Parts: sequence; structure tokens; C-alpha cells
Amino acid sequence: MDLQLKGKLALVSGSTAGIGYAIAHTLAREGASVIVNGRSQASVDEAVERIRSQTQGTVVGYAGDLSRADAAEEVVHRHPGIGILVNNLGIFEAKAFEEIPDEDWLRFFDVNVLSGVRLARLVLPEMKRANWGRIIFISSESAVQIPTEMIHYGMTKTAQLAVSRGLAESVAGTNITVNSVLPGPTKSRGVGDFVEGMARSSSKSFEQVEAEFFEQIRPTSLIKRFATPQEVASLVAYVASPLASATTGASLRVDGGVVKSAF
Repeated sequence: MDLQLKGKLALVSGSTAGIGYAIAHTLAREGASVIVNGRSQASVDEAVERIRSQTQGTVVGYAGDLSRADAAEEVVHRHPGIGILVNNLGIFEAKAFEEIPDEDWLRFFDVNVLSGVRLARLVLPEMKRANWGRIIFISSESAVQIPTEMIHYGMTKTAQLAVSRGLAESVAGTNITVNSVLPGPTKSRGVGDFVEGMARSSSKSFEQVEAEFFEQIRPTSLIKRFATPQEVASLVAYVASPLASATTGASLRVDGGVVKSAF
């Protein structure tokens, strides 16, 4: 299927590894020009070269912390014409509610929510002039089923759904769509490292720890395994494409059936 992404410029925040990297790679493979983002120049350069070596797309890098207002303004100024914005930048950590200080609540909101708000605010005027655009927030099934082990993270994922829906309402009647994508437990770099660390400490294999996780922590999963970043990226690439013109204001799940709902 041709996703008709040739000639489109996409910015994927937090895209040097994991889900973000898979999204950037998939968009480039489909012919979009892609801006890869990470906080260090070395990680950005490495990701850009890997994608260039495997695709025919135009790929450039931007090294900067896009949770900062000045960096967000700089990347949009440096790369005019962004028609696809994928707000993937995010952080997570497991911490008991009583141990989460005010600073952590603010830090999580700033990185996971406000970074996407800023970028959307910056790219929206040009999208309106072009009467075309795609804004996608990478949320989580944790937005719907708040994890007790990281309530502050779940709060930010729910906030993304509210921002996404409200923004979609604000551009009603245009060719700009705004959606959220909700991955379930995914074998991103952070999750993979965490599970492998648990496996080493308990003298178990990755597969054993994975099976226990879905038996005890996420028993509602229907696929009974971690999704791959590519499985998430495939949905995002479609939503970013002109083919998804009737999909907007939606919370789209690629959660492996973890959320126990038919709607």
C-alpha cells in the first residue's frame, strides 16, 4: 500500500531509539522527509545514519531537548513546512505514590504533555495555511488504566488524550487531523533494559520474566507478549498519511488488547 507520504516533512520527537525510532524509520521508508530528534548529537547522528542506510527517504537530525521551549522554537524555525508532528518524547519510572514529590509531577507533565503542546502550537499556523497536517500524540494504555506503580506517568498520558481531542475539535472542518495512539506494553529500549535487568537479578530468562509480567501485571493482554516498536509504528504511519483523512479526534489503541473494552 502506498501511504502517499512523499513530499511530506515529519518531525518525530524522541526518535533515536524505541518506538520513536521505529516511527521515524517507517515514515522515511514510506518516502517522507524525517527530522530525527534526541538530546545528544551522537545518538541523533547514529540514528540518522542507520535510517539513511536502510531507506531512500531524506533524513536529517536535530539534537536538542524538545521539552524546552527554546529547543522547540529552534527546530520549527530551522525546518519550516512540518506537515506531520509525532509527539513521542516521554519519560516513565515506577515509584510509589507517597514517594512522588511535587518536582516529579511537574517534570513529568512538562516532558510528556507540555512538550507536545508547545510543538503543536508552533507547527499549527503553517498547517492551517497549507490546509493539511497531522498531529499525533503517542499516549499509552496507561492513560485509560492508570498504573498504580506510576500514577504520575498515567496522569500525563490521560492529559495527552484531552489535549489531542480538544485540538482536533479546534481544527474541525479542515484537512488537519489530530489523534492519539495508545501503545500497550512495548519492548522499547527502556522496557527491554528493565526486563533484562529483572531477568539477570532473578536468574530467569527474558521469556520467563515476560510471561510472568503478563500473568501477574497485565493479565488482560490478549497477545500475552510485549508488542514490538514496529507494530506501533505501522499504525502511526497510517494515521500520519493522507489515507487517514477521516480519522481524527480519536484514541487509537495498539495495546495488544490490554484495555478490556470493545470501544
